[in-house]
Amino acid sequence: MMKSLWLVLLVVVGLVSMGAASNYMYEKTAENGIGYVETQKIVATQFGFEGQKLVEKVAGSGNFKVNSELEAERQLMKGGEPVGSVWIPDEYVEPVLDNETGEVLVEGYTVLGYWTEGSCNFTNSCPMDYINYTRAAEFEYMPISYQTGSYDAKWTDKLCVQNYKIGAVMTEMYTHAEHLVRNTDVRTRGYQDECAKDCCTGVLEANVNSNVIGVAHIGWLSRDPVADDVLNGKHAEYGRSIDDMTGVFSIEKFIQLWGSSNCGEISTDWLPCV
Repeated sequence: MMKSLWLVLLVVVGLVSMGAASNYMYEKTAENGIGYVETQKIVATQFGFEGQKLVEKVAGSGNFKVNSELEAERQLMKGGEPVGSVWIPDEYVEPVLDNETGEVLVEGYTVLGYWTEGSCNFTNSCPMDYINYTRAAEFEYMPISYQTGSYDAKWTDKLCVQNYKIGAVMTEMYTHAEHLVRNTDVRTRGYQDECAKDCCTGVLEANVNSNVIGVAHIGWLSRDPVADDVLNGKHAEYGRSIDDMTGVFSIEKFIQLWGSSNCGEISTDWLPCV
């Protein structure tokens, strides 16, 4: 039984609200100590099967040190139009008549409705939903006993990021870990539909660097975001990569999934938190 137990925990959280609902989220976290930890993050830029998603869960007992930074913004409404834009309904234009004969010179017609930019001006940019996440963590397993409670759990660290705009997902997962040092940078974004003509529809990029004693699973998947009638309503799969490891490993992996071939240079952060 441990005669002493120390725990130092520092969490800095920032949340900025814009408009009626919060569409910008920011969190910076620093944790350092000995004890039992269980944390969870769930972030989504859109509800349902749209936008960008991030889910993370960490649990275990022993020594831990975590530094992370999370930024997410919803610039698009559900359906892909910019936040703050306004729908102008259909309008009927009267026919043009000859004043003397009453002859129809120009037939009447209907102007279909359209979105205006409203209070948000995105004239010089492509509005997008995005999530940026950087995390550096160190874990050493050790059973913890505190007063009448006993906490004994090897480390579990799971991260899943989904980009429904381009049909891309990546997973980084460690379980039964006795030792884990990991650095992860993830960037995911999806652009407004009108921007797809001139630039890519979206991007998911991840840079993974870890050392682990335990079980590791890293994978990514690319599917067509539009269901295919030939496949009975399923989404065609274009690529998949899965690594499952048990033991002592050093892992370095870079994942880049683009909505087209002209998305620009690599954009993952090369200077992560420490």
